[in-house]
Amino acid sequence: MSTFFVTGTDTDAGKTLVTSTLLATASAQGLTTLGLKPVASGSRVTPVGLRNSDALALQVQSMPPVSYATVNPWVFEPAIAPHLAASEASQALNVSDIVATLGATLAQTQRDLTLIEGAGGWRVPLNDRDDFCDIPRLMQLPVILVVGLKLGCLNHARLTAEAIAADGLTIAGWVGSVVDPAFTSESTRFAANLDVLKQTLPASCLGIIPHLEQPSPETAQPYLSLPPLRTLETP
Repeated sequence: MSTFFVTGTDTDAGKTLVTSTLLATASAQGLTTLGLKPVASGSRVTPVGLRNSDALALQVQSMPPVSYATVNPWVFEPAIAPHLAASEASQALNVSDIVATLGATLAQTQRDLTLIEGAGGWRVPLNDRDDFCDIPRLMQLPVILVVGLKLGCLNHARLTAEAIAADGLTIAGWVGSVVDPAFTSESTRFAANLDVLKQTLPASCLGIIPHLEQPSPETAQPYLSLPPLRTLETP
């Protein structure tokens, strides 16, 4: 069983697209999968309760199927930082509770590949003491880093990689996701930026996803030239 934490260089870097695509890739290889987004803000009210679109995308790619509550146990309506959304809902986010819930889920729902998606970037707060990065740190999970490819991504990616290393964790691989189509207009400069990332990030590039008109696991999958997922076992 392989479990990874997926983080990004920023909000809207492409974490959910990458996570759902990796899960779809694993399913296509005949592996069982589970996508988890323990905390999500920015959700809509439905007849069955609050639902977050990112968590729903991960639920679709979890095979065999699991309940929404398994994928996303903490869900909030406003599209703001999770700790602020929790405060507005008179709830408290606690890293110990989140880690305990995730641990129970992993024990009860063992899959060949499990991906736990964070929210925003590496240092997004859970409360005034804990950050999202404390989840993979306490669980000692390898990290998949999603780099939102746009102006400024070199700094964001390198600082995030340094923070992950400072927390004692390993980057298992990184994926580039073009979030600004204008960033690729100068192909030579775009290639030069990718070269810097490949030379400076302490992990292999798992793929570069271009800006897609209709982003989905189906449209993104051809751009992720991954090794067999069984080779990405947690040490």
